[in-house]
Amino acid sequence: MLNVGVCVSYGTAVSAHLAQAVPAAPMQAKTVNEIGIVEGRVAQYYWLAIQSIVPETFCFPSRIVKSHQCNASDPFSLCLNYAYGVIEGYVRKMVNNIGLEPSVGSLHEFTGSQTKESLVYDLQEPFRWLGDITTIEAFESGTLDLKDFYFTGDDYSYKIEIEAKRRYLPLRKERFNSGMEYKGKTWNWDTVIQLKTQELAGCLLGEAKEVDFIEPDPESNAGIPIELREKILTITVSEAHKIGISKGTLWHLQKMAALSDCLKIHTKTWKRLFSRIQL
Repeated sequence: MLNVGVCVSYGTAVSAHLAQAVPAAPMQAKTVNEIGIVEGRVAQYYWLAIQSIVPETFCFPSRIVKSHQCNASDPFSLCLNYAYGVIEGYVRKMVNNIGLEPSVGSLHEFTGSQTKESLVYDLQEPFRWLGDITTIEAFESGTLDLKDFYFTGDDYSYKIEIEAKRRYLPLRKERFNSGMEYKGKTWNWDTVIQLKTQELAGCLLGEAKEVDFIEPDPESNAGIPIELREKILTITVSEAHKIGISKGTLWHLQKMAALSDCLKIHTKTWKRLFSRIQL
């Protein structure tokens, strides 16, 4: 899943990596194996984008190597694993509450490596970005630093101090409790997970033909790099029309780019801008 909404906040270096990922994404995948190929291709650029904003002192070498993900051989990966575990717990709770069979999924295999809960792993994928952005914010704000971690020689992995974990928890709670508009109401993200699980159950029962995991679409609320601001301001109405951006949306983007250091861009709009803007 291409979490453009996570990375757009963090400037030109990230945008450059994601611009490479966009051409990889439109591949028409019709089987689980083909979906996996697309996911792997996009993930490579996604994690390069994340790596570009993590200070080198944290030795974060992306998340592409499987053994690195499991062993938490750097502080940043350790916090990602912790955040993903929290999301997995939310999803497992909703799956059990609604009465779905956690072992029957679609994308993850029914194997020991997935703890025989493939549906749980499937459902947590659209929400893993919550863990990504919480971890980025923790390190960017100085809430967590190198002094908060220690390395153990027994399993060659990092551990986090208890006090540091207590500082990290409020960030996670704040992110999950952030309001998201969906179907005319404002929900917390843990409630959105419940709603999506219910929608899946309805789909399995024949009450709906599909489940839309694109909506709700988290908006990016980020400072605008100078290069991006200038290029948004120079897009013409005809150019915007060609890439699927309405005149009204373009007017709003250009107004915000001219007047504010903060710009909200829906993920769909951001993808369309990539076809016009190359940073």
